[in-house]
Amino acid sequence: MKMVETLLDICGIGRRRMALRWVSAAEGQLFADTVKELTKSTQELGPFDAQEHRLQLAAIEGALKSPRIRWLTGMDRHLTERGNVYNEKIDLETFQKMEREVAEDEYQKALLLEALREGPLSVREMAARTGLPVYTVSLKLNDLERRGLADLKGFEGSTPKFIRLAA
Repeated sequence: MKMVETLLDICGIGRRRMALRWVSAAEGQLFADTVKELTKSTQELGPFDAQEHRLQLAAIEGALKSPRIRWLTGMDRHLTERGNVYNEKIDLETFQKMEREVAEDEYQKALLLEALREGPLSVREMAARTGLPVYTVSLKLNDLERRGLADLKGFEGSTPKFIRLAA
């Protein structure tokens, strides 16, 4: 859930759009208070247009499927309390910073892959569709090409166009 919240923040939707509370059936008042709190929060945020955020939501889903995020999720206690294979512990702040960087990296790559579902795009077209800077698109696209997830389709004039490859 922490990773989903982080990804919601990264994409601009915001973590307040999601909530998880554990309440027992025997805790009637706590349940009622929780429902009131979540209802108030939802009303303050206003309506959510999932279609408007279709690209971001699909990218979050793609990022959550990435091996890096799947491995990293839940490793905080292991790496901060027990240590890695060399018995080196990572302080919690460093781990959280690394976790955020990985989430951002995987989200951006998933966002580009989602944009490429629409067909061949240039780097500038991907930047326009995703809101990512051209330089970031270029860096992430390079990684996607190395991993065999995207490739050069051809040229439109002198502009290279890229496609998503089946993964």
